[in-house]
Amino acid sequence: MIDSFDGLSTRLIIEGGRRLEGTLHAPGAKNAALPIMAAAILAEGETVLHRVPRITDVDVMTAILESLGARVREQPGGTMVIDTSSVNSYAPPYALVSRLNASFDVTGALIARFGRAEVPQPGGCVIGPRAVDLHLRGFEALGVEIDLEHGAIIANAPSLNGATIALAKRSVGATKNIMLAATKARGTTVIENAALEPEVVDLADFLCAMGARIRGQGTPTITIDGVRKLHGCEHTVIPDRVVAGTYLIAGAITGGDVTLQGLDPAMLEALADKLRATGAAVDAQGVSVRVQGIPAWKPVDVVTAPYPGFATDLQAPFVAYLSLAKGTSLVEETIFDARFVYVSELARMGADIK
Repeated sequence: MIDSFDGLSTRLIIEGGRRLEGTLHAPGAKNAALPIMAAAILAEGETVLHRVPRITDVDVMTAILESLGARVREQPGGTMVIDTSSVNSYAPPYALVSRLNASFDVTGALIARFGRAEVPQPGGCVIGPRAVDLHLRGFEALGVEIDLEHGAIIANAPSLNGATIALAKRSVGATKNIMLAATKARGTTVIENAALEPEVVDLADFLCAMGARIRGQGTPTITIDGVRKLHGCEHTVIPDRVVAGTYLIAGAITGGDVTLQGLDPAMLEALADKLRATGAAVDAQGVSVRVQGIPAWKPVDVVTAPYPGFATDLQAPFVAYLSLAKGTSLVEETIFDARFVYVSELARMGADIK
């Protein structure tokens, strides 16, 4: 049950102890939808997106696009129509950007469209700040001049020229932003040590549908041949592997029987392997994944890692699951330093976590 209070917040009231059963489809992936919405800035015309999740982050990105001059219409069933033909600003307001970490995705698109962007440093993330230095180094390699003024990043690109950019570490955000900026750069851009995440692949596939020339998405080396013009297109956002994985963990922790349909099981392979290691039954066939929980499960060690490793976004629900395992588990977080902020709350509920 969701209970509103104080006029500003909501709280969830959960009555536990029930076995979860059922079949469902995961919503569209937030981490794919947000950069794809930002990428619509590159189009000259309308873009139609399907399976867009109805969440606050999407509302904020919608407001950011509208602040730049875009017209956005939501239709039933998770469809969104974005018309960016009237976009006339390269400076989204701080009041919106500060609410959403993914707001920085508009930077690469604005640079490619206008040769300029003025974007406040992003916010909106409870697990701590996320550095954008890799993004900025990538932009500079393409010929973008970067300044920092009053907490905003000022990017000016007299010309964009392709380059070979070797990322110091694998970064989803930097891979996306460099790819966006490079779509209209002169010549060829090569991103080495690129992120492999399905959401990066989905963004690249969307850009290709707009007329971009990108190859190698889903591998450590992505190649972008710049083009002069991109057009609107129609695209369906991939399912959200984090939401799907969370439902699978919920099924396992309640000893239930839960099936997720309409998604590629490979996106959840790392989670499925760990669930099986605890004793849960996981069956992946075609475009579905089914988990069947058991009364008592074994401990297992987990190390988060970039895709295709164990997703950092699934670490918290999996720790809750492991807190009820019959033995001691070791969980190592390698992506975000502040990802364990929730542990004290689990301890208040009786979890033994050190």
